Amino acid sequence: MASLTQRERAALALIALLTAIAGVANYARWPAVPRFALATLALAGLAWVVSFATEQLGERFGPAVTGMLQSTLGNLPELFVVIFALQKGELVVAKTALVGSILANALLVLGLAIVVGARRAPDGVMRFSHRLPRDTATLLSVTVFIIVLLALSLGAHDKASHHVESISAIGAGFLLLVYVSWAIPYLRSDVAPGHDGAHGRAAPGVTRGGGRRASADKRAGGPRIGLVITLVLLGLAGVGSAFVSDWFVSALRPAIDQLNLSPAFAGLVIVAIAGNAVENTAGIVLAWKGRSDLAISVIKNSVVQIAAFLFPLLVLISLALASTLTFQMSPVYAGALALSALAVWQVTGDGEAVAFEGWALIALYAILATLTLYE
Repeated sequence: MASLTQRERAALALIALLTAIAGVANYARWPAVPRFALATLALAGLAWVVSFATEQLGERFGPAVTGMLQSTLGNLPELFVVIFALQKGELVVAKTALVGSILANALLVLGLAIVVGARRAPDGVMRFSHRLPRDTATLLSVTVFIIVLLALSLGAHDKASHHVESISAIGAGFLLLVYVSWAIPYLRSDVAPGHDGAHGRAAPGVTRGGGRRASADKRAGGPRIGLVITLVLLGLAGVGSAFVSDWFVSALRPAIDQLNLSPAFAGLVIVAIAGNAVENTAGIVLAWKGRSDLAISVIKNSVVQIAAFLFPLLVLISLALASTLTFQMSPVYAGALALSALAVWQVTGDGEAVAFEGWALIALYAILATLTLYE
């Protein structure tokens, strides 16, 4: 821990204390709202630990591997929250949490990162590799295709609408196949820090000849903490997230009843933002540091992972749980996903974005969150 700054040590100590207090609140059965608030803060704190440790790993790998790794570990709280919600019969919360995670990252977090990144850029334009935005659009469109197709089938009351679970399970299998077929070559194309990329495919932000583009990440000169300490932090944060997620879900229903919130708002806004605190903080901080490719990689990888990996994986896992998760959505959320996919492609597809485009994405999320408040 000698290489940690005093502020980082204080933050880790505070997060450990907060997690312990959240555990005491859960097992001592404190009132629902304080329990829920403490569990939410503890989840966000553990997400920061994952973010910090993964950024240190990022000094050893390129943007593709780092973004994938950070998104995978960052989505652990989301995975645990949805599993516990399904096991406790909170199907609406589980489903809207997944949809909310996709939309929160694709609209709110990406929008904030673009606003910050564009304002930090000398010419007011945030630049990044266009490969991942294009791949994200393709993968997201497959998920949206299944969701919209089922919404249309259910709306028409045709014969297929009686087989939603079977269609969802088959669709989940194919989605996972598509995701794996994308992820393997994507990771192989990565270029680690200091590699000139002359003998392989260029990683995001690196030209084939090895020259850095204008959007190249500004690195801090290597990791500050050892690999063993980094892995210990990641392991402790992952285990902590599993426990805190259970406490979070246990306090969720009584808390939203006391606060008079709709389950849709709780899932789409509160659970989605708390469960994705890694991307909420890491992507924006990286954009502020001028590391545009890594910021976009973290955020976009999270969108892709939730839509094309975590969602279908949970559909299959739920077959063994108390509640079965499917791709069935209300027309409002199916339409929101489809329109959001188009908006994100429009903003990021060319590898450039300015501040007003970020504000536009934030506005879309705010409008949708307002709608769910009245559901």
